[in-house]
Amino acid sequence: MDMLKKYFPHAFAATEQNKLVTALIVYIVVAVIGAVVGWLVGTLLGWIPVVGFVIGLVLKIVGTVVDVYAIGGVILTLLTYFKVIK
Repeated sequence: MDMLKKYFPHAFAATEQNKLVTALIVYIVVAVIGAVVGWLVGTLLGWIPVVGFVIGLVLKIVGTVVDVYAIGGVILTLLTYFKVIK
């Protein structure tokens, strides 16, 4: 559990309603920023034939990791708020 607290600090601070909303907003903003940055980089470098293919592949992997992090953070936040985990 200590490792999860290290990587998801906002999720375990959500004991009150205002902290819950703040944590959920943080994880949603992380997902949105990751998507926007991925789209911008893909658009700027996607037109180069070989580089575009490699960048596209890397962006899909990084985007998936960012989305999994954000979803995990939301789930841990809700579990902490409803006192399923401590």
